[in-house]
Amino acid sequence: MENSVLAIIIPCYNEELCVESTVKQLFVVMNNLIAKGKISARSYIYLIDDGSTDSTWDIICNLHKTNHHVKGLKFIRNFGNQKALIAGLDAVREIGCDCCVSIDADLQQDEWAIERFIEKFQHGSDIVSGIRNSRNTDSFWKKATAVLFYKTMNILGANIPMNHSDYRLVSKRALDIMAEYPEKYLFLRGFFNDVGLKTSYVNFDVKPRKAGKSKFNFVSLMGLALNGITSFSIVPLRFITVLGFAMALFGLLVGIETVFEKIFYNNSPNGWSTIILLMCVFGGIQLFCVGILGEYIGQVFKEVKARPRYIKDIELK
Repeated sequence: MENSVLAIIIPCYNEELCVESTVKQLFVVMNNLIAKGKISARSYIYLIDDGSTDSTWDIICNLHKTNHHVKGLKFIRNFGNQKALIAGLDAVREIGCDCCVSIDADLQQDEWAIERFIEKFQHGSDIVSGIRNSRNTDSFWKKATAVLFYKTMNILGANIPMNHSDYRLVSKRALDIMAEYPEKYLFLRGFFNDVGLKTSYVNFDVKPRKAGKSKFNFVSLMGLALNGITSFSIVPLRFITVLGFAMALFGLLVGIETVFEKIFYNNSPNGWSTIILLMCVFGGIQLFCVGILGEYIGQVFKEVKARPRYIKDIELK
């Protein structure tokens, strides 16, 4: 496993303020690993420009001209972080590598943890997931939503470790298996934790962002969560079945009680407010269930159309 070819994948979206410094710092890490004999001198960095509107792609082109170990891909438009990651994984598999590491362009994740990723890989792990030690750099709202996301995903059956993002190492074997999954909206965090290959974990600290701002917002994170749920769990659909049965049983009992009072006591129960309340509650539950069904139908609709995951504009190899 020594002298393995390592590819570092970096998705970028409007990262002109930090992409150059990030690449330079990662080469410091790679050269250190090369000097120690842990990776091959043929290792490289692969950047994906996810439809940036600033000068990110120009910077990537300049880096490629000065160093052939910098490779890149430009999307024709913005497709999203997950699609950019998938494009990077597809590309490095085609170019060739023994393992690859995906890391954010802002380099908030500890880049020196890559050495420990490589060590785990050399000891036989096909997937090495990065687990952040704390969320001290996040706002209260982001911490709360992140905890809710991970707990919800685990309850629904997608066994994602708490505080794991997309900072991970995957082997060539894992890339080959991923290529057999044709679904267009592949949820990477769920896939790599569900595929069954030997997995290890590396803890790391998160640094404050040096430049620019995070491109993730509530809407994008909610979209990621919904994609993860509909891709890797049918528990919500089973929940609807159980809930529907419970509602039907409750309605039957109320109906029996009403008929009983009418026949034996010649009395129709009072309680218009109760009826209105029950109608509102059951109406809300029904709309909620229809919404869940809509998410799954929407996922099926997008998969059936079989549109490409992304469209390449320019590629630098």
